[in-house]
Amino acid sequence: MSLEDLKELQVKITDTKKLLNIEDLQKKLEQLANEMNAPDFWNNQENAQAISQDYQDIKKEVEKFVDLEKRTNDLLELASSGDESLSDEIVQQTKKLAKEFSEYELYVLLNGPYDKNSAIIAIHAGSGGTEAQDWAEMLLRMVMRFCDKMGWKTKVVDESRGAEAGYKSIMFEVKGRFAFGYLKSEHGVHRLVRISPFDAEKMRHTSFALIEVLPELDDAIKIDIDPKDIRIDTFMAGGHGGQSVNTTYSAVRIVHVPTGITVSCQNERSQQQNKDMAMKVLKAKLHRLEEEQKAKERKELRGEYKSAEWGNQIRSYVLHPYHLVKDHRTEYESADPESVLEGELLPLSEAYLRWIKK
Repeated sequence: MSLEDLKELQVKITDTKKLLNIEDLQKKLEQLANEMNAPDFWNNQENAQAISQDYQDIKKEVEKFVDLEKRTNDLLELASSGDESLSDEIVQQTKKLAKEFSEYELYVLLNGPYDKNSAIIAIHAGSGGTEAQDWAEMLLRMVMRFCDKMGWKTKVVDESRGAEAGYKSIMFEVKGRFAFGYLKSEHGVHRLVRISPFDAEKMRHTSFALIEVLPELDDAIKIDIDPKDIRIDTFMAGGHGGQSVNTTYSAVRIVHVPTGITVSCQNERSQQQNKDMAMKVLKAKLHRLEEEQKAKERKELRGEYKSAEWGNQIRSYVLHPYHLVKDHRTEYESADPESVLEGELLPLSEAYLRWIKK
């Protein structure tokens, strides 16, 4: 690598810093720090935890780019000194910086209106009974593992378990900066081909499951819902939610009559908490539906609600007779489906983000 390469890297880092509004984020950090230092900050535990998490996420992003910029400038100063004894070290450090920057350059692609938001994920088993329900659980594990690797917090808010294995459906929150931006690539039908562990004859089976990915909307986004358009039912919760969850009618189901959208929540401790969560999810679904109707041709809003069946899949996972993961939108392929199912979703997410920007 030459001095020109190093100068080019410096320009890229500076341009990226501007694109990401790092200076505005630094001001945001100061604002959040002042809020956290207020004497009544912890009076509202849920709000305080959300602000603290936001502070840590922004701090990590800012510090990374400040560090990259400083190290590049220092290295450029060394390279300009003309000391030939440092040339090999400078080359190695330049390569290292270029690699680190390429990994964080992905942030530039995360510039959608809701990419920085937390996300709400729902996974639904398709037709196929136990096979499909087990596949839904495999996808849950895959997404959860990815969230762990990204340092995001997850919380199950509703679940319906299968009779023998897996889930008929499960919904959970993902709290973290850019969670929606990274995870929106998973929205759609996922197809699995494997030798069934539930088939005594060891036959090959094809299973489908649908993943819905919704952004958690800011309070600034107003979604008007006429109370006459919704039906609210309460029922006895059957999930894991702590004391009294299985003995009181705390679970809530909300049906939006005009669209037929149904949302249920049962894992919070009280009926009011479940209702609030269900309304939040309903608003996110209605907002997505409205956005898709307004902008069907926009690439970043692909992913209409499709039935979980043959022909509609966005991605296929083949475990037999060969090993392959293929995303049918981006044409990205991996011969290591096991790693993908263990949560290695970053390459698939990056491929999708680059694809929608074409």
